[in-house]
Amino acid sequence: MKFPSRSSLLSPASLWLFVATLLGALLLVAPAARAQQGPLDKSEPKGTTVAEIIKRFSLKEKEFKEARDQYTYRQDVKVMTLDGDTPDGAYQQVFDVTFDDKGRRIKNVVFAPQPTLQRIQMTEEDFDDIENRLPFVLTSDEIGEYDILYVGQQKQDELNTFVFDVAPKQITGKKRYFQGRIWVDDHDFQIVETYGKTVPDIKKKKGQENLFPKFTTWREQIDGQYWFPTYTRAEDTLQFSLGGVKIREIIKYTNYKRFGSKSRIMYDGREVQKAEPKPNDQKSAEPPKPQ
Repeated sequence: MKFPSRSSLLSPASLWLFVATLLGALLLVAPAARAQQGPLDKSEPKGTTVAEIIKRFSLKEKEFKEARDQYTYRQDVKVMTLDGDTPDGAYQQVFDVTFDDKGRRIKNVVFAPQPTLQRIQMTEEDFDDIENRLPFVLTSDEIGEYDILYVGQQKQDELNTFVFDVAPKQITGKKRYFQGRIWVDDHDFQIVETYGKTVPDIKKKKGQENLFPKFTTWREQIDGQYWFPTYTRAEDTLQFSLGGVKIREIIKYTNYKRFGSKSRIMYDGREVQKAEPKPNDQKSAEPPKPQ
């Protein structure tokens, strides 16, 4: 996001985080006082190694990413500027991610009121981050691009999790990365919570600024095996050179439904079997209709 008076780049995630210097901060402290989190146990894992945990969850994340590509869902995005705690401008878009008749993923906007943002503007980087980086996935294909530091173990409600701090080893070209903390379930070896920001912040000549906020994304288990993102929240003050802007962003992911394609979905090294059609059912599979 950007100031309206500038031709800058600021991403939906950009509106929010202040200080490009956070780029260098590998350890981002999770939001304080969440009731569902237990104390952090800094002891080493028992019965396994940190390297083995990283290997297992990165493989599971790759399987999850491939599985999520076979689901339809609805995404509700709200971005607000705040005067204290009172919204004084807003952007909202609700869209369905579904498939066309050839099985290709498409995005259908179902609700998009006129934006009332005045102190910042949404940019292409904002939309790209909202769709692709706030629901952060760290797969075996990407693991080599990151430094991953084991922090300890922590209870998340009824879940036991391994905690890691994550940061890119280097920034390459215009590629965008995640930097922050992840919680990995010790049973399914999938990420169940993410806290951090997208990097790098972008500051160019002539006052062009693209700043990004800290955010938290929570996941829930869908269909008994995949941990899908269901809620993202960010509330931060972005410190532009012309002044700070407090923003709040809330993203909801709902109506996850498996699309009946012919693609194979692998989970834990095995193909997930689809239910056999009934003998008298001659209908071909169609994408579920969003509710």
